[in-house]
Amino acid sequence: MTRDQMFAHLRAANDVARDAAAHGHHPFGCVLVGPDDRILMRQGNINTVRHAETEVSRRAADAYPPEFLWSCTLVSTGEPCAMCAGTLYWANIGRLVYGFEETKLLALTGNHAENPTMSLSSRTVLGSGQKPVEVHGPIPEMEEELLAPHIGFWQR
Repeated sequence: MTRDQMFAHLRAANDVARDAAAHGHHPFGCVLVGPDDRILMRQGNINTVRHAETEVSRRAADAYPPEFLWSCTLVSTGEPCAMCAGTLYWANIGRLVYGFEETKLLALTGNHAENPTMSLSSRTVLGSGQKPVEVHGPIPEMEEELLAPHIGFWQR
């Protein structure tokens, strides 16, 4: 996936995040991209335990064979939490692209009860497995754009 493709897919994921927020959900979004650069699935956050990345990984595992998913990319606005990174791993999705680090989100959410952030990077979670999941992120040039839906959201 080229840098321009990453940018385009991160913007698509951010559209999903804004839509999730417009429907009262946490402003996170992701897309699953096939090896042909086509978006196969889109998902926003549902609630505190049904995160965008976990939901799309589970749906993908039900819809596609593991060999195919290994050639796919999960593109997420923010760095997936430990739960989401683990689900991506078990779904056999071979690549992750994310826009901003969890630490940037923590600066906005603070100790918000609906986002008790863990200090455990997705690289650490994925690097603990036996499969070499490729990780790209953060993308500093896009952080401000991708964090915009979170500005003010967590202070409600």
